Amino acid sequence: MAVDLERVQAIAGRVAASLGLELVEVEMRGGGKARMLRIFIDKPSGVTHEDCSSLSREVSTILDVEDAVPGGSYVLEVSSPGLDRKLFRPSDFERFQGSRVKLTTRMPVNGNRHFEGRLEHFESGRLTLDLSEARRKHRPVEGAPQKLELELANIEKANLVPEL
Repeated sequence: MAVDLERVQAIAGRVAASLGLELVEVEMRGGGKARMLRIFIDKPSGVTHEDCSSLSREVSTILDVEDAVPGGSYVLEVSSPGLDRKLFRPSDFERFQGSRVKLTTRMPVNGNRHFEGRLEHFESGRLTLDLSEARRKHRPVEGAPQKLELELANIEKANLVPEL
């Protein structure tokens, strides 16, 4: 029997909200006896070990009582999304305006699908990326735009780029 990830996500989301945490992502990896349920959480001040432990305890109990992960054993892992966290929802793009991002588009834009730059602005499903600071593997193309507007619907994958 397959795991209903939407149900698990709803449970984890309720528990995260009650603890003042943001649920970032829920994923199930592996199969058989080697299944791993991963839950990623975040909060503005950063996730602590205690945050992960509290969420793990509460979610684990609910999942077991409600038999939300049928089919036997699994390992539950709760962690922060890391410095290079994925951006999924419009709220992620709003929250991380001003941050460096790396993204891949579904359809090419100006002949390219891979971009890195500063997320300058996000509004109404459109983001503006400032490419002027991007690390370049090649010399800048003469006349290439320094700012790029993209539709959120065209973003296949987006991650923060750590700035240390």
